[in-house]
Amino acid sequence: MKWVLIRHGQTRGNLEHRYIGCQTDEPLCKEGQEQLRAFPYPPVQKIFSSPMRRCLETAALLYPGVPVEIIQDLRECDFGAFENMNYSELNGRADYQAWIDSNGEMPFPGGESRKDFSLRCVRAFDWIRNQGKDCALIAHGGTLMAIMEAYARPKGGYYDFQVKNGDGFILEPSGAYRPLRP
Repeated sequence: MKWVLIRHGQTRGNLEHRYIGCQTDEPLCKEGQEQLRAFPYPPVQKIFSSPMRRCLETAALLYPGVPVEIIQDLRECDFGAFENMNYSELNGRADYQAWIDSNGEMPFPGGESRKDFSLRCVRAFDWIRNQGKDCALIAHGGTLMAIMEAYARPKGGYYDFQVKNGDGFILEPSGAYRPLRP
């Protein structure tokens, strides 16, 4: 048994380095679709996906015909007031600087804290782990980081598990993992 953890394909917001969380339901961009088609992904029996359009489109491109179960708690973090904004738009704002100074630990203004977000994602993955199949989990960068921080061995911090769009990890029940792409 293994879990193939995949970050969704690239969106326009990703290209523009925006905070695209659970409030913005944007599709994959053309570049993102092309990137996904350029790499062979390991076969799976089932897919568990975030409900966001970018994840469901990724699932359909990578695994046509494979059953998809939507898991609400795999959504990306609620970025609150920072949603759909990028660094240049946020730079100079006191609330953004306070969040940066907290190393991302304080809640986003009007959104989630990293702690609450991570607990939500890990709880969802705990349920998925008990399903007993080789499966893909198609979600968001932050979602994968939270799961890997909790389960990967050797252990790493949240930010140690950042991956690009369309990339991810293959995670074994022991916690051993390897990058999805060599």
